[in-house]
Amino acid sequence: MSDTNSSKAVYIRPVRPADSPVLNRICLLTGNAGQSAEHLHTFGELIGLVYAEPYAHLPATFGFVMVDPAKGDEVVGYILGAYDTRTYEQHALDEWFPRVRAKYSYPPETNEGATEADKRYINILYNPPSAPQAAVDYSPAHLHIDILPEYQRQGWGRKLIARAVEYLRDERGLTNLWLGLDPKNEGAKRFYERLGFKELQGAPVGTMGLDFADF
Repeated sequence: MSDTNSSKAVYIRPVRPADSPVLNRICLLTGNAGQSAEHLHTFGELIGLVYAEPYAHLPATFGFVMVDPAKGDEVVGYILGAYDTRTYEQHALDEWFPRVRAKYSYPPETNEGATEADKRYINILYNPPSAPQAAVDYSPAHLHIDILPEYQRQGWGRKLIARAVEYLRDERGLTNLWLGLDPKNEGAKRFYERLGFKELQGAPVGTMGLDFADF
């Protein structure tokens, strides 16, 4: 798919650091098993600080965004990931989390007005988890994908994953990737299964892998 906009239709382009605020917003608006998580948070930026924004800034990452010219070139969806998960994690530990956690105190309950969801993500800022070794053994590459609800069920998820597969295969020489999803999001699981993803043995529930030959 071309990165140029010649038909005024939604198109895909590489992610840019300047996309960071809208990546955060989309992450919040899809953060409750695909639906909005706004009502779960007092500090709505937290989920995107963990799962979206760092991929626009740190080494060993990649990403592509959906852009809608009809909305002033607004970003309406994304696929973000790391082609080297362990390298990404180290940079996040050294460079990202120390900076973004500065406005939140620890332990999480000391932040006035913090919801249970807020507390969970503040804890992640201070104690970032490592990716499951079984997943990294399967592939060094992982990804996250989120699309605003009004753009879902239109084939964009497949197109975004196709772009990521193309990048990882052709530019990074990889043959597979993995992702983690909320086990409660049955619709997402069915979507990934249709694309060839399979549950990874030995990894936490909700961890799915894709062999590019099956895509």
